[in-house]
Parts: sequence; structure tokens; C-alpha cells
Amino acid sequence: MAPIALGQPTAQSADSPAVLVKPWSRPKPTGENLDWAELPKIDLSQFDEPGGKKKLADQLYDAITRVGFWSVINTGIDDERVLRQFSIGNAFFQQPLDEKRRFPCNFAEGEYFGYRENSRWIGDTGVKENIEMLNIPKDIPAWSNVGQHDIVQANYPEIASFHRDVWDKVARKLFVLISIILELPENYLADAHHYNKVSDDHLRYMIYNTRSSEDWDKAMAYSKGGHTDFGSLTLLFSQHVAGLQIQTPEGDWKYVKPVEGGITCNTADTLTFLTNGFIKSTVHRVVKPPQDQLHINRLGLLYFSRPGDSTAMKTVPSPLLDRLGLIPEEDKDPNKPVVTGTEYVRARVKDVHHKTVLDHRKGTAFEFKGLKVSNHYE
Repeated sequence: MAPIALGQPTAQSADSPAVLVKPWSRPKPTGENLDWAELPKIDLSQFDEPGGKKKLADQLYDAITRVGFWSVINTGIDDERVLRQFSIGNAFFQQPLDEKRRFPCNFAEGEYFGYRENSRWIGDTGVKENIEMLNIPKDIPAWSNVGQHDIVQANYPEIASFHRDVWDKVARKLFVLISIILELPENYLADAHHYNKVSDDHLRYMIYNTRSSEDWDKAMAYSKGGHTDFGSLTLLFSQHVAGLQIQTPEGDWKYVKPVEGGITCNTADTLTFLTNGFIKSTVHRVVKPPQDQLHINRLGLLYFSRPGDSTAMKTVPSPLLDRLGLIPEEDKDPNKPVVTGTEYVRARVKDVHHKTVLDHRKGTAFEFKGLKVSNHYE
């Protein structure tokens, strides 16, 4: 699929002042007693030890098949670099709206690179969404024409380096562990999501702007906000404002506790497609922060790994899935026409985001060329 350019990269003029990036630090954790989910913790420092990958795969099995969420620690990415990326994101969101709007997400084509402003209304509540985000693609030739805001261009070498390291040190290793679980060659899923191949992977700066308790209540009364993610893996770097909740296998909502120096991870819809439901894509949401954090903007730093142009959306040839009867006969046919990862993800992005009002969708589903996923948000 040909890339969609958001505009030519614009050089910062000599008389344009550089964007000041002030150091950002995590706010104080909430003092409230919240109902936290118990999630597995995967220590990636054991990955290259003798027998380490098999040990970690065994630990990850329950997370990907039942819970859908877990955390990783000891990734080899220094927290100083993580905080620097938070600082860049925080500085971006403080820029004038005209600057942020220069390169908007092209939702009409399902393209998610660029800036998304908080312009969508929540039903008839009179309240808008409070989310802003900036999505930055991989540093590969296919995306060389995607426009860059001044702050991104000024800091691009370190952004691109961080982007690549998150893939190499975290996402790639998780794909290896999942491949081991599926009894596939170790690099099977990593190759299917390879960094150098065309896909809509992106690093995301995200902010939930503060709003009144009353507006939070109106928004949550209209839409509980539960959803699954569109791609394969989501990585959420630790920050301290509580609000992320997952729906447990028992149907309860529990908070996800930030892991100091760690990353919260979850599997998403396309991994469910690639394993015919074996891997769980967990419903999650962001809710009103605790009272002692209601006045704090919830700044986020995330990485989304998505299958691309060369990844066929059909059940992978896993011996484990075959024994479980989860590989349909038609998926064993190498000549069967199939949707690519890029095609599916962009169709899903367009369906969810190319609108001005967030509507009720409980009980409905999104379907694209034989791939179907429930719309969980109410």
C-alpha cells in the first residue's frame, strides 16, 4: 500500500525560536486505595540467559491467552530516555493549536500519523473528548514524506533512536516469546511485524487534559469507553496518574497499576486474528482519575506495533493451534486471497475515528473482508 503523505517535512526557519523542552517528571502516585489488577511481570533481562526465552514464554502464556495484559521490566531502556520522551511530548502539547494542526491525522483514509486534537463530541452530552495525541511513524524510507512538527524535527534523531530501541529491546522480544508459545520458529512473528517493513507502527505522545468532575461524569455516563486496540501489541510506559482499567476474564473492571521503570503491555485485535482467538485482545478503558489526581494532566507515552503490507491476516501455521483445531482449512490454502495488516488496520481506524461525534456502539461489530471484531465501547 502506498504511503499517505501528510505534507512535506518543513525545515525550521533560522528566525524561528527552537521549542523549549522542559524536563518532565512523573507526578506523585495516588494515595487512594484502588482495586488493582494482578498482572504477570516479565523480566526481559532473562531473555538471553540459557533457557531464558522458554522460561519467559511459560510465564507469558497465561497473560496472552486469558488476561491480555502484563508488564515488562529490565528492558535495557534507561528511564532517563523515557522521561526525555515524556518531556518532548509534554512540550508538544503546550504548542499553539495552529502549530499542532499543521499535520493532522488523515482519518478519511484510515491513516493515523500526525496530530489528533480533542474535537470530537461525546454524544449529546455537550462534552468533548479530552484526548490529544501525536503519532510518529517508524524512521523508514516509506514514511520519509510524512510531515514533522517543529519540535519533532528538532529532536528527531533521539526520537527515531528511541522508537527503534523500543522495537528491538521490547516488541521484538515479546513477538519471539509469543512465537515460542505457538511453537513457531522464534522469529516468525517478529518477521511478520519487522521494523524495516511497511506498517503503521508508531510512537505516540498522548494527553488526557484535565476537566471537571462533572464533565467526567457526563462523559462516562454516556460511554463507558471500553475498547480493544487495533494492532498486535501496545506498550505503555509508566506514568503515575491512575485511570487505566481492564475488564478481567470474570467481567470486573480493575485498575492497572504503573510499574516503576517498567512498561505495561497488551495484545490487540490483529494478534487475535492471527491466532483465531487463541490470543486475547482485552477490553480496557480510561476513567476519571482519583480525586487527588483530578487536577493533573494524564500524559502518556506509548508504542503501537501493527502488522503491515506483507503480513497476511489469516491464522498462522502454528502446530499448537493446529492441535487445538484452530486453523481453518481455508487458512491452510496458500492461494487464498487475504487482507493485509495495513489494509485491515486502516479500515478500522477510519471506521472508529473518521467522525465528529462519538456514538453508542454496544452490541455492534466491525467487519472488513471476513475479519470481524466486536465494538465494546458503550
